[in-house]
Amino acid sequence: MYTSMQSVLLIVKVYDLPVPRLWSETIAAHRREVGDAILDTTAALVSRHGIRAVTMSQIAEETGIGRATLYKYYPDVEAILVAWHERVISGHLEQLAALRGQPGNPLERLEALLGTYALIRHEHHGTGLEALLHRHEHLAHAQRRLSELIRELIVECVKAGEVRKDVSPEELATYCLHALGAAVSLRSRTAVQRLVRVTLDGLHSRAR
Repeated sequence: MYTSMQSVLLIVKVYDLPVPRLWSETIAAHRREVGDAILDTTAALVSRHGIRAVTMSQIAEETGIGRATLYKYYPDVEAILVAWHERVISGHLEQLAALRGQPGNPLERLEALLGTYALIRHEHHGTGLEALLHRHEHLAHAQRRLSELIRELIVECVKAGEVRKDVSPEELATYCLHALGAAVSLRSRTAVQRLVRVTLDGLHSRAR
């Protein structure tokens, strides 16, 4: 039989062991699932009721977790919306970067990237999030990354003789972003496609 001291030493040794990797991965996966559920639920509530009407209690109830658990993840509704928006923006950037990295004609890839970006702007607006989140750094970072993706493709197009050389790639990338920002106010995808064509016409080497 173990003495009291042996029992204490055994307990100490058990708790001194590293946490099994599978357990750690399971806990991390569970946290990600709960975190995603919180973001998805909040986005759905905002879509139905508007930003100002959503409360932490509603989010907890709809997600199926306690308020105390919710507050372990996020301190308030705005923090949840920022995290949700960061996830959305990251997904868009991944999509656009994939278009940038495809093989083939650089002008066709530029057209695909600009067209996709314009449609994203057209289809993801009007939620009021812009006014709430405009000051957050992730938007500025995303804008810089997007500008860089466009600039890189323009450089390739210039080398291929497809895009004008009298304006720097940096300025042309900025021009594209501002021009395609008008997609938010257009009424149809067809109008968005026309906007993209007009923008590309301004870039083309023959436009000089």
